[in-house]
Amino acid sequence: MTIMVKAATSVAAGQAAAGAVSAQAAVLTQGVLRDMFLTKLKIVAAVLLGIGALAFAVGGLAAQRLRPAQAVSPAHGEAAHKAVLLRVPNHGIQPQVVADAKGAVHLLYFKGEPLGGDVFYARADDGAHFKHPVRVNSQPGSAVATGNIRGAHLAVGKGGRVHVAWNGSHKATPKAPGNGHPMLYTRLNDAGTAFEPQRNLIQSAVGLDGGGSVAADGAGNVYVFWHAPEPGKKGEDNRRVWVAASADDGKTFAPERAASTEPTGACGCCGLRAFADSKGTVYTLYRGAKDVGQRDMYLLTSADRGQTFRGVDIHPWSINLCPMSSEAFAEGPGGVVVAAWETKDRVYFARIDAKTGKRSAPVAAPGAGHGRKHPAVAVNARGETILVWTEGMGWNRGGSVAWQVYDRDGSPTAERGHAGGVPVWSLVAAFVRPDGRFAIVY
Repeated sequence: MTIMVKAATSVAAGQAAAGAVSAQAAVLTQGVLRDMFLTKLKIVAAVLLGIGALAFAVGGLAAQRLRPAQAVSPAHGEAAHKAVLLRVPNHGIQPQVVADAKGAVHLLYFKGEPLGGDVFYARADDGAHFKHPVRVNSQPGSAVATGNIRGAHLAVGKGGRVHVAWNGSHKATPKAPGNGHPMLYTRLNDAGTAFEPQRNLIQSAVGLDGGGSVAADGAGNVYVFWHAPEPGKKGEDNRRVWVAASADDGKTFAPERAASTEPTGACGCCGLRAFADSKGTVYTLYRGAKDVGQRDMYLLTSADRGQTFRGVDIHPWSINLCPMSSEAFAEGPGGVVVAAWETKDRVYFARIDAKTGKRSAPVAAPGAGHGRKHPAVAVNARGETILVWTEGMGWNRGGSVAWQVYDRDGSPTAERGHAGGVPVWSLVAAFVRPDGRFAIVY
C-alpha cells in the first residue's frame, strides 16, 4: 500500500516534471519559430529592397541609354544669355560648324584613327539635336586628323547644298599626280541623303601639306583652296595658295590656278581658311613664309567670283618654325565679315572691309593664357561677337577651351569662360543657335 502510494506519487511527480519540461520546450520552440519567422521576413524584405534598388538603377541606366547621343542642352540654371557648351557627337573630334540662313546647323566631325579615319556630317534644325550622322568620305579611312589642321572643312552653298573638302590620308584615293596626297572634295547629292564619291582636285600643284579649305556662295560658285609649291620648285618660300573653282555648284571644277600672286610663300604645315560672304565676296586667310624667320598672316580677297585676288599682310610674326596655325571667319548683321587668327601665342579677331580687303584694328583675347591657338568666331543678330580658342594644345596633346563675348563695338563683356576636355588633335567651333544664343562645340 505504502509502496503503491509512493509509486503513484513518483509517477505523478514525474508526469508533472515532464509536463513542465514540455511546456518550457513548447515556449522555447514557439520563440525560435517566431524568431525564425521574423528573420525570414527581414531576409525577404531585404531581397525585395535589393531587387527594387537594382531595378531602379537598371531603369535609370536604360533611360540614359535611350537619350540620343547627339542631344545636347544647357546646364541646369544656366542663364538665357550664357554660351551653351556642346560636346562633339559620338566622341568625335575636329568639329566644323555652319549655321545657314534658315537656322539649320550643319556639323562635320572626324572619328577613327588619326592617320586614317572618317568624316561624318550631321544636321540640327534646333541647334541642339544633331541627327542621323552620314559618312562623308566614300573611301573608309581616307581622312586625316593628325596635326589638327589637315581635317575637313565645310561650306553651305546654293539651295543649302553641303560641300566638303579635306586633305587625303596616305591611303586615300584617287591620288594627286605623281602619287601625291590628294585634295579631296565631295558634295551632298541632289536628294540630300548621301555624299557623292570623293574626287581629287589637284591637277598640277602637288605638294599638299597644311590643310586646305572650301567656300561656296548662293549663286552656285564653289572654291577649294590649298597651298603647294609652284610646279617644279621646292621650299616654303616657293609655295603659293591655289584655287580650283566651280561655277556649277561643284559638279565640275576648272584646273587650279594661283590665287596668291605676290611672293609671300606659305607656311608649309599651317592650315588656311576660305569663306564666301552673302554678297559673293571670297576670302582666304593663310600664313606666309617669305623666309625662314618671317611668317605673317595674309588675307586674300576676291570681289569678282574668284577671278582675281587682292592680297594684304594683316599681321606680322617673326618666328623661325611652323606654328601649325588655323583661322576662322564669320558674317554678322549687314554683311560684316569677321576674321580670327593666331599670332605669338595669342588669338585675335578683326572686321574686314570687303572693298579694300583691309582689316580693323585687331582685338586680342583678354588676359594671359598658355598656348592660345585654333580660334573660332561667330556673330549674332545684335552684332555681338564670340571669340573661342584652345589653350594648352600641342603635338599629340589635348587642352582646354576658352571664350570671350564682345559687344557690337568690340569691347569685352562679362560673358567669358573656360572649360577643360578638348581631346587630342581636336579643334573648337562656334555658332549662333536659332534662339539667338551662342554655342560652342568642342
